[in-house]
Amino acid sequence: MEHIHWYPGHIAKAEKKLKEQLNLVDVVIEVLDARIPDSSAYPDIDKLIKEKPRLVLLNKSDLSDSELTKNWLKFIKEKTNCPVLTTSASDNKDVSKILNKVVELGRPKIISLVQKGLLPRAVRVMVVGMPNVGKSSIINKLIKKTKAKTGAKAGVTREQQWVRINPKVDLLDTPGIIPLKQQNQEKAYKLAFVDSIGENAYDVEMVASAFINDVGKIYPNLIKEYYNLEDEEINIEEIALKRNWLITGAKADTKRCAQNILNDFRVGRLGRLTLDCPRKYFDNESEPKF
Repeated sequence: MEHIHWYPGHIAKAEKKLKEQLNLVDVVIEVLDARIPDSSAYPDIDKLIKEKPRLVLLNKSDLSDSELTKNWLKFIKEKTNCPVLTTSASDNKDVSKILNKVVELGRPKIISLVQKGLLPRAVRVMVVGMPNVGKSSIINKLIKKTKAKTGAKAGVTREQQWVRINPKVDLLDTPGIIPLKQQNQEKAYKLAFVDSIGENAYDVEMVASAFINDVGKIYPNLIKEYYNLEDEEINIEEIALKRNWLITGAKADTKRCAQNILNDFRVGRLGRLTLDCPRKYFDNESEPKF
């Protein structure tokens, strides 16, 4: 299996900006992709945010396996001692839950300010996570159209824009993107599956083949049934031929097929799938790092 070489540009600048943003807030919302909760988690998140309270959101939960997501909720709560909620861009019913939890997590900070003789203020929060886990959709959902920007805070860089969500919460309206040089290739492939890594960093046929292999380990008959394969070997070429995706000479158009397979997964056509299987973590074969 070929390596995925992914290293976002201007890494030092991105890390510096993220640390500056984190210095401004009381509470951090960490967004994970519910389909790959371990692979989309930043292993050094505790070092990055230090002692700040953290709320973990398993986003895109409408695309993940509901039973495995329940297991991940339990596991992450036990592992991190942080509150964990599921969410998705398609459902706004969880907004009040998220905001109530943010207020609860930020309360000690506000009490501390009052004890120092300062006036109470809204809890300041920001959303962080790996690329394309849905940070912007979470921000947009929390902001809604009725909320107004409050502008720069005193002593805060003018570029930082805040939105008053309600009298108790101010939200930094730009997502904190966690840049990461991904050394673990198994996780790098899963990030590619969910489109967290740009296609310039990998060969789409290679990634689609790895996806078929990974899905087969957890959902053995899913690919075969969805693409209506019979006893043929399950691979990109056979799927392309079955779908009549051809190029000159009646050969399989494997690149087009690979792109379609990944897209079928990303938009949920293959069903609700979770590709980080918690069973192996519960059995202590390896440990995710939250």
